[in-house]
Amino acid sequence: MKICILSRNPALYSTSKLVEACKQRGHDVEVIDPLLCYMVIASHHPTIHYKGRELTDFDAVIPRIGASITFYGTAVVRQFEMMGVFCINESVAISRSRDKLRSLQLLARKGIGLPVTGFAHSTKFTGDLISQVGGAPLVVKLLEGTQGVGVVLAETQNAAESVIEAFRGLKQNILVQEFVKEANSCDIRCFVVGERVVAAMMRKGRAGDFRSNLHRGGSVLTVKLTPEERSTAVRAAKIMGLNVAGVDILRSNHGPVVMEVNSSPGLEG
Repeated sequence: MKICILSRNPALYSTSKLVEACKQRGHDVEVIDPLLCYMVIASHHPTIHYKGRELTDFDAVIPRIGASITFYGTAVVRQFEMMGVFCINESVAISRSRDKLRSLQLLARKGIGLPVTGFAHSTKFTGDLISQVGGAPLVVKLLEGTQGVGVVLAETQNAAESVIEAFRGLKQNILVQEFVKEANSCDIRCFVVGERVVAAMMRKGRAGDFRSNLHRGGSVLTVKLTPEERSTAVRAAKIMGLNVAGVDILRSNHGPVVMEVNSSPGLEG
């Protein structure tokens, strides 16, 4: 097949590994920067152009759309869909998974285990919001955060109120979550492809940091998943409509809870 990987940087670990895997299997592969694509939107002959040429002969698209370019990146994926090209993750599923609040609401509706989560626009009833998620310590998040940026652990009621007020000062809505202490600064990244988990890793935060992201200096351990963790990861990806996903799970006292479902999961580790 001829495969297009939509990625801004061919040198990124995950992008280069996907290129390597495609070539090992005898496919032609090209990395294309979605921000350099431009589109002609027409009923009968929708097209995508890149550096002066029309992209006409791809069999499949692997979108690696970063959070900062979600709007334009998903528009490019949608244009490929209009042209009848197979995309491993559809544009609507990418957009759905990028919206943390929408994701949590969809997962909750289908009975997936989640940390108790609160969401608010106003700081007028901050005290009640904090008590609704079990009180301090709790985690305060930005909806658009990625790689652990915009995630703060507030260890006391006063600290929680201060962080929430600071986020509102930045004109951000407020998402607060219970702190799952028993996870011990570890989470599990499950790589879901289709109907199964094909790989998993446990990520542990560096000393003094509850966030386990590799980009924040976390380390990686091998892990054996329980059947419940496997089924939770597969169900979560399916609810999001993603054929390929990274599902981040915490081990809580009441079973696995899903933190996030990623449409372009990093492969490093």
